[in-house]
Amino acid sequence: MRIARPRWAAVFWSLILGWSMSVVFAIDPIELADPVLQERYRSLTHELRCMQCQNQSIADSPVGLAGDLRREVRELLEAGKTDAEIRDHLSARYGDFILFRPRWSWRTAWLWLTPALLLAIGLFVAVRIVRQRAAMVDQAEDNDIEGVGR
Repeated sequence: MRIARPRWAAVFWSLILGWSMSVVFAIDPIELADPVLQERYRSLTHELRCMQCQNQSIADSPVGLAGDLRREVRELLEAGKTDAEIRDHLSARYGDFILFRPRWSWRTAWLWLTPALLLAIGLFVAVRIVRQRAAMVDQAEDNDIEGVGR
């Protein structure tokens, strides 16, 4: 007698294998001769956003545009450009969106200030709620004490 396997198991394994294969294809095989350049290359490719995928760095993206950007970063590194010059070059070409950590400017100030503002608002609301509940508890205790004496 054969035991029938559920069809969902086949779907599950095909999804797992498909995902793992896409991760394998996204590995960047470029190795530079100089270990210092290689480390700078890895660092830069993880700081730059893939313009097609938009939520992945160019180091992790399997698309052709990311491969072209990795090649361009490698060529600029080999040409002796500094990390800042490479970022400036790509930012001038693609805009600040290519940087995962955008520079401080008045245009990007909201990106840097919004988390602090939301944290301040959250703290204000939390303190206010705690004070109101403490006042309600004090008022309820006062009412209980007055009610007992009657």
